[in-house]
Amino acid sequence: QLQLVESGGGLVQPGGSLRLSCAASGFSLDYHAIGWFRQAPGKEREGVSCISHSGGSTKYADSVKGRFTISRDNAENTVYLQMSNLKPEDTALYYCAAGSTLSSDQSHYYYWGQGTQVTVSS
Repeated sequence: QLQLVESGGGLVQPGGSLRLSCAASGFSLDYHAIGWFRQAPGKEREGVSCISHSGGSTKYADSVKGRFTISRDNAENTVYLQMSNLKPEDTALYYCAAGSTLSSDQSHYYYWGQGTQVTVSS
């Protein structure tokens, strides 16, 4: 069964940090670009960051540049999203997805996880 599973979400105070993980089972992430997306209540899902299959190229939304870092460990079949200096507006359900190309366009992604909740609040 092909599956992506996100973990690492939780409740954190403003200014805090979290590291999200996206683990694949049933297939190898080696040949896929991976994207992180998020959806806040009442808002559309948006792209946060993505990384090429090799890890050599990355992209970030302007809202998270300088605060979030995406990385991957193909040997562990896992992609990470290190989030620092978190803000209340980062509160959302975070999804990872595997796709064909490095893109913030959700239509390029075909395997999706179920999401992990991140809540930033004092």
